[in-house]
Amino acid sequence: MTVSARVLVVEDERTLADALADGLRQDGFAVETTGDGLLALDLGLNRRYDLIVLDLMLPGLGGLDLCARLRRAGVGTPVLVLTARTGETDQVQALTIGADDFLPKPFSYRVLVARSRALLRRAGPRGVLTAGDLVLDRPAMRCRRGTAEIELTPREFSLLELLMTRPGQVVTRRFALDEVWDHALAEETNVLEVYIGYLRRKVDQPFGRRAIGTVRGIGYRLDPDGG
Repeated sequence: MTVSARVLVVEDERTLADALADGLRQDGFAVETTGDGLLALDLGLNRRYDLIVLDLMLPGLGGLDLCARLRRAGVGTPVLVLTARTGETDQVQALTIGADDFLPKPFSYRVLVARSRALLRRAGPRGVLTAGDLVLDRPAMRCRRGTAEIELTPREFSLLELLMTRPGQVVTRRFALDEVWDHALAEETNVLEVYIGYLRRKVDQPFGRRAIGTVRGIGYRLDPDGG
């Protein structure tokens, strides 16, 4: 399974946001857009992105404050700042609070793509996740318990990855459905429960473990120690 880099474009100029999203999708990125700073903060805190393209002049919450809050919350996603401001002070401030690169408007789209790819390379491949002896090697798309290899389907892999990136945290049903499935699914569907069952039969039951726990009425949680 080829996983596209996930990009959040935060830009309140609708025409520009749409043009960037269309171009990035054609270049192989998976793109979401928002023009509101507060909504962007919520997305940045609760969804996984590989890159955030961030305008500074935003309603709700300015781009500088947004970037600073993400960094204080421990979100390390690379941030490429876009702004019509050309002063050196703004550039220095953006980089000081945690932005990774700065591109003044107007800019070349090809330069934006090149800088985006450079930031993604600098961030490196998504690494290896562990929970006790449960190992998820994301670059190699492999899973194992100790030395025992575990075959997972792409969807099972994505669901386990979601749980393992949040060890000990509750992953709600709605969040899991939105993140792992490519299209909107109603809360009433039981597809998530079915796939949790698949995972348990592969990564827990054969090894006498209970790593994937149910938080009744809310969602699921992975034991950081692997069960």
